[in-house]
Amino acid sequence: MTEAEWLETKHHPQWMISDLRGTPQTRTKAGRRKLRLFACECCRLIWEHLTDSRMVQAVEVAERFADGNATKAELEAVAASLEQLTLGGDRPNEVDLRSWSVAALAQSTADPQPFLAAFSMTTHSPTLAGFCGDEATANAQVCDLLRDIFGNLFRPVKFSRVWRSDTAVSLAKHIYESRDFSAMPILADALQDADCDNDDVLNHCRDPQQVHVRGCWVVDLVLGKA
Repeated sequence: MTEAEWLETKHHPQWMISDLRGTPQTRTKAGRRKLRLFACECCRLIWEHLTDSRMVQAVEVAERFADGNATKAELEAVAASLEQLTLGGDRPNEVDLRSWSVAALAQSTADPQPFLAAFSMTTHSPTLAGFCGDEATANAQVCDLLRDIFGNLFRPVKFSRVWRSDTAVSLAKHIYESRDFSAMPILADALQDADCDNDDVLNHCRDPQQVHVRGCWVVDLVLGKA
């Protein structure tokens, strides 16, 4: 995949994830965390359709595990708790396909292999259980999530420690914990006040069309999670 394809593709998230495998961005602990958070954020796109509390718990435990706040045993337990809902093979009858797909997606967030957790988000047809519009629309949303979490694979930003002012860190922490990304332009102002002059960073925060989720590459850099 070229840089232009990574930045512009809207319909091939599986292709994008496949190209992430084995890259410096995913070989590290931080990269594995991002893969799992991506899987969780895909499920949050269809959050209201996770109607069984076990599905919600699986995603929440996977998120906590990604940040080192849950154990491997807890991760295994929530995955096992959904086995009853995901029995029936890859293609249950059409009546049950959506509910089965939602359960399978939630269970996948707790996969012991973070790459497989991420990849599984693109393997169910229709994409994201058909709850995010047609296949092309859903795929476009998944591609946007990948870019927000991993940034530009071809031009990683060298983030200066000087830019991590108390104000910037405080804002980033609030954004991360609250999932309220309306403060991203304010974070850009704080970073600029701390002498950040990187256009990729500032534009990512200020672009009103930009998708932001937990794991956002700029917020992670400010918090030292990347």
